[in-house]
Amino acid sequence: MYIVIMAGGSGTRFWPRSRALYPKQMLQLFGKRSLIQHTYDRISGLTSNDKILVITNISLRDAIIGQLPELPPQNIISEPFGRNTAPCIALAGSIIQKREKKDEVMVVLPADHLIRSEEKFRECILAAVECVPGEGCLITVGIKPAYPETGYGYIQKDLEITSRYGRPVFKVKTFAEKPDTDTATNFLKSGDFLWNSGMFIWTVETIMHELDEHQPEIAEAARTLKKYVDTKGMDNAIYDVYSRIKSVSIDYGVMEMAKKVCVIEADFEWNDVGSWEAVFNISDKDNQRNAVEAPKNLMINSNDNYIHASKLVAAIDVQGLVVVETDDALLICRKDQSQRVKDLVDQMRRKGLEDYL
Repeated sequence: MYIVIMAGGSGTRFWPRSRALYPKQMLQLFGKRSLIQHTYDRISGLTSNDKILVITNISLRDAIIGQLPELPPQNIISEPFGRNTAPCIALAGSIIQKREKKDEVMVVLPADHLIRSEEKFRECILAAVECVPGEGCLITVGIKPAYPETGYGYIQKDLEITSRYGRPVFKVKTFAEKPDTDTATNFLKSGDFLWNSGMFIWTVETIMHELDEHQPEIAEAARTLKKYVDTKGMDNAIYDVYSRIKSVSIDYGVMEMAKKVCVIEADFEWNDVGSWEAVFNISDKDNQRNAVEAPKNLMINSNDNYIHASKLVAAIDVQGLVVVETDDALLICRKDQSQRVKDLVDQMRRKGLEDYL
């Protein structure tokens, strides 16, 4: 079994702590380990370290090698440009096919999610791993929704085809984009919909066949890259291919069109940690519902705030704010508007403030 960690995201919603050379997956948002280190910890022991690949962007490779010294440096692979998840998965598939003589199961995971129930996570992955060789399907992990979340995509499940370790595997009826509140509420009431976690399990042969059928340009690029895997020309070949290849997600480019797509229903606590509000929701809070990370704080009639600072924080009569301080920047926004930090970063880029990005 190979495990592929996708770690190329920029994490713009976590400015000012997240920067171009230190994005979300590198941050220590919960405890003393970064999100990518937590991802590695969860999968450690499921397969050997030489079968764990990290696909990241070229500017992050050295930092990730530093954060994950357990992995062989040649398993930290650089993308010269962001091209979304389908080319990333095709690149990983070409590496595995070059290194292995037999078909391998391939588990694909984002680097920046939070999963509390690690044992249940491992059981879910192993259950899916058992299914894919015999079923020949593409499996995605679906999370039973706890509330009508509008920030996640959804998967509608169909008939149950099998189960492993008490976890049912269903055919997928349809994928749904991020819904509005009313639609999300209806999804929850129906009982047919699961959150789309962005985690996938398949055999390398199966996913490369599906890419060949639905994204032939990307499949051909993967065949080209395979010739250069583990050679001196590998970086140049990746640069050449990525300069020409289109950007497309694996969901849109393959999963929504493939005929045999399944979803395994997971039962672990999961969050894709997509905003400062999400960090607040998961963080420990005081008796005024403030989540404060600071050496000292004084909060008078202030509640429902997320604050991260390196100095004494004093607040009077403030509610529902995000306050994040770094050496060179200070973010203040309403907590329920923290998704718009991405828009703020875009505006900073347009105004020539790249030194702060």
